[in-house]
Amino acid sequence: MVFQSFSGRRVAFFSAFFAVLTSQSAFAQAPATQNVVQAYADLVDLAESSPLILRAQVRDVIRVEPARSGNVAPGAARIYVEAHGDATLAGQMPVAPTLRYLADVRLDARGKVPQLKKQEVLIFARPSAAGGGELQLVGPDTQWIWDAVTEQRIRDILAEIAAPTAPPHITGISMALYQPGTLAGEGETQIFLGTRSGAPASIIVEHKAGQSARWGVSFTEVVNAAGGAPAHDTLAWYRLACALPDMLPAAADVGETQDAKDQAVADYLLVRRDLGPCGRTRH
Repeated sequence: MVFQSFSGRRVAFFSAFFAVLTSQSAFAQAPATQNVVQAYADLVDLAESSPLILRAQVRDVIRVEPARSGNVAPGAARIYVEAHGDATLAGQMPVAPTLRYLADVRLDARGKVPQLKKQEVLIFARPSAAGGGELQLVGPDTQWIWDAVTEQRIRDILAEIAAPTAPPHITGISMALYQPGTLAGEGETQIFLGTRSGAPASIIVEHKAGQSARWGVSFTEVVNAAGGAPAHDTLAWYRLACALPDMLPAAADVGETQDAKDQAVADYLLVRRDLGPCGRTRH
């Protein structure tokens, strides 16, 4: 059941959070949805930006009056939710028996808030300054109807991120150098990447006579292509596909000859083409 008015603690909660939410233009203007985002890049973005990822059961929903909702996307409504936390995927479950937060949802064909009471949901949030069970979603659309497949995908991503061998965040390209081999048709382009942590990262494109070019990525001090290209929808792929520019920056090409420079550029385009687009749909 969706109620139309606030009372008691709900009034205090809403009053405290309304100013915070409406001051965040990205929150207010983002499209609202209940559908689970399927893009791997979106899931990694949320996994890395959400201090709390919880599975919860909705206990109560109150639609916020449009006049008090701020800038909500067309065809959507802002709702106040009370829920019970069932499981923690990331972070620490609040000790309060009831979770409280605001979310945006798409209206149904009748212009009504969909039935959410007793639904299992996944929420991506951060604790509020008020403490207790009061949360702030990291985005207006980051309350999702729960399903086992999506939960497992998120758990797998969190495990990748937490692994000791997790690839670092890529910040750019520091150098790209093509070195010809001793035989005709042989050579190697080494592309050195900048990382947020300063950890090593490099891409190597190998050319051998009579064979197609082969490339790989290394996140160690050893610069070689032995690891091969990362599979799509893995953390290593995401780090590259979502951070590398479409074109090799001119400042990064340090080939001694024009042919070497041209080969470095061509090899980078090969890597960029094999990686494909990041696929991010949320901004």
